[in-house]
Amino acid sequence: MRETVSSFLNLYNNNIGPYILLVLLIPAGLLFTIILKFIQFRKMGTSLKIVSGKYDHGGDPGDISHFQALSAALSATVGIGNIAGVAMAIAWGGPGAAFWIWVTGFLGMGLKYAECTLAVEYREKDEDGLVAGGPMFYISKALKPKIGSFATFLAVMFAIGAVVCSFGTGNMPQANSMALALKNVYHIPVWASGLVVGVLVFAVIVGGIKRIGSVAGFLVPVMAAFYIIGAMTVIILNYNLVGKAFSLIFSSAFTGESALKGGFIGTMLWGIRRGLFSNEAGQGSAPIAHAAAKTDHAVREGLVSMLEPFIDTVLICTLTALVIIMGGLYMQTSSGTDVKPMYDGAVLTTLSFEKGLSPIGLGIFGKHMVAISTILFALSTAISWSYYGDRAVEFLLKSTKAVTVYRIIFSIMIFVGAVQPMTLVWSFADMAITFMALPNLVALFFLAPQVFSLTKEYFKEFPG
Repeated sequence: MRETVSSFLNLYNNNIGPYILLVLLIPAGLLFTIILKFIQFRKMGTSLKIVSGKYDHGGDPGDISHFQALSAALSATVGIGNIAGVAMAIAWGGPGAAFWIWVTGFLGMGLKYAECTLAVEYREKDEDGLVAGGPMFYISKALKPKIGSFATFLAVMFAIGAVVCSFGTGNMPQANSMALALKNVYHIPVWASGLVVGVLVFAVIVGGIKRIGSVAGFLVPVMAAFYIIGAMTVIILNYNLVGKAFSLIFSSAFTGESALKGGFIGTMLWGIRRGLFSNEAGQGSAPIAHAAAKTDHAVREGLVSMLEPFIDTVLICTLTALVIIMGGLYMQTSSGTDVKPMYDGAVLTTLSFEKGLSPIGLGIFGKHMVAISTILFALSTAISWSYYGDRAVEFLLKSTKAVTVYRIIFSIMIFVGAVQPMTLVWSFADMAITFMALPNLVALFFLAPQVFSLTKEYFKEFPG
């Protein structure tokens, strides 16, 4: 049974899913970048001012602050994709895959702005008085006048995809990578890790978005600073290799010389898939968290959301990529006709950090740094993704009792993900992403005029 499932997942991920993303994701990112006149670059300063609280007002509608909304969304995006995902992209697609990760990051900033602006504009309150929003709401409300009942179908498709993806993206791969890290470094059985983390996650998510926002607001700055300092230490110690690393990224981005198979297309697809997994732009997940922000201007939260792909993909993923490429351990080995990477996933990242820190005798610290980062990243991602799933369940079933049942199942699946083979879990995650991204990206093309109009009106009133 497991082999049949694995074969189906490989067939879908190799021949269907990536091309759906390629055809829709890059054009959508380019569309919003162009019609909004490169807003991700022009308004970065404004985004930082909003997050700092400059425009906060006590009576603004919503459940959490701009900073907490950003932290909740970042805690979902800054995860295993930054550690194991980047390593997989480089191991299988070569150094050039890092370039395509950057492309998804910069274009993703425009996409995040669009979808999060729409999420706040069309949000609602549930029966408990809490804010509920996201693509399922703006698809069903804003698209219905344009495409009729098909909008309802797309909204339901997205919500179902969000529930599936909460397990496939935010749950099982996180638990799996964390359990493997604890086993490899501290010899803790994977079942024990899965059990303990499942209980911890439930203790947080049972408190809803306010508790999730508070925990994320604490975890995200700590874990990001810890990882960034470690990566920067490696880069500074091996500064003489930085130029060569960037040269490899650019020289192989369009040639695909280092990709195991598929050449240029293989390099590009590995970069796009892992970039999307990391920053989730266009996938429609982050708008669910941002919809809860306290604000009376939708565009304002859209501006905040642009910071996510920048921090997650342009900054943290780049640091990981440089550490790995400078370490040189991503090279491929051949056995007859079988060609595969020497190392893969979190193992490659760990070994690269160990090698990078060895000049000052702290190589052993590398594995502890990656293990601790993996634990923090995975825990925070799982916590925030549970909220995405429970908002989708609420949309589908209109029942808060169903949300409680979902949270219990979500916590149990942490354990299940921890004890499954890594390749099966990641293959399921790749497939699940397209279930969300497809209806959301289709909707964004239709709703581009609304995004442009909301942006124009806001900056006419607030030029800064």
